[in-house]
Amino acid sequence: MRVIVVGAGVLGTLHAWHAIERGHEVLHLEREDEARGASVRNFGQIWVSGRAGGEELDTALRARELWESLGARVPGIGFRATGSLTVVRTDAERAVAEEAVRRPDAAARGYRLLDPAAARALNPALRGDFLGALWCARDAAVEPRVAQRALKHALLASGRYTYLGGREVRDLTGGSAVRDDHGTTHHGDAVLLCTGAWLGGLVRELAPDLPVRRVRLQMMQTDPLGEPLPTSVADADSFRYYPAYRGPALDALNAAQDQAPTAAAHKMQLLMVQRAGGGLTIGDTHEYATPFAFDTVEEPYEHLTGVVEALLGRPLPRIRHRWAGVYAQCADPARVVHRQRVGDAAWLVTGPGGRGMTCAPAIAETTADALGW
Repeated sequence: MRVIVVGAGVLGTLHAWHAIERGHEVLHLEREDEARGASVRNFGQIWVSGRAGGEELDTALRARELWESLGARVPGIGFRATGSLTVVRTDAERAVAEEAVRRPDAAARGYRLLDPAAARALNPALRGDFLGALWCARDAAVEPRVAQRALKHALLASGRYTYLGGREVRDLTGGSAVRDDHGTTHHGDAVLLCTGAWLGGLVRELAPDLPVRRVRLQMMQTDPLGEPLPTSVADADSFRYYPAYRGPALDALNAAQDQAPTAAAHKMQLLMVQRAGGGLTIGDTHEYATPFAFDTVEEPYEHLTGVVEALLGRPLPRIRHRWAGVYAQCADPARVVHRQRVGDAAWLVTGPGGRGMTCAPAIAETTADALGW
């Protein structure tokens, strides 16, 4: 088969990977020279710990296996089995962590509740005061700004992969052909539209009632920390965001209404991971009401800086980058991704939300299986 993949973010790139792995030829089109959307504006975390039980967790665990395999074959993606520590600082937060380790699927996630000494043994950079931490051994990380490029170079080595950047697809014709904005028509046997948060243009024409919304977030990255941060780190606000932690203890935590006002207003959590160069990627916020602002606001960054410095027990290095990103999320949060047939041999795959980097390899594998590749 000749498969046309539209969109060179992580989801499109992993669909191309699975097509090549199964012996097909791939033409990969991207409207930018390189992907510049949510796939490069994220933490690069392979985040198993917070996933909802059932299909979402199964998808994340399978994706974690695939990322590790990909990391062995393509070292440039920067795969690291970091694990994560979700730090708790109050009794109510600790109760949520205690409830989490009693889940039937806790062992599959690699959950353990650690006291401060055990947490610092895993991550000595955490010198601040806290009551303990929820350890998730299955969490990992890759380098989001370079992962897609590294995978692309590996795909090019197959001899069956062609990449065309700077080509926006304008039309789907004949069921399995696309026309780009250069006026060129590309013919294939199957078309996969993995366009991320780009839900206008051709996507709107093909799927006008798409059950997907857009979500905006703010993040930042520091200069090198000057010491290792061996694990990813989260704070207990992530309990409020991720579905794995739902239960009576979380209900009690929310009822206390003691979340920091800035965190509540911007629907925040702390997630933090160290990049290969030593800097820290720190975030994030969640904004759902469109139209989105065109600028970033400072209060979330100030809040995150305070939380991180309290956990590290030291000042942060200089903030080197601040940015906003937008990703596509299924309107039904129980759905891992939205797949929709939009032509005789064309499918739209979008809406993984904040799970995109984590789950993309398994989502692409499932697509390949469903299409009989």
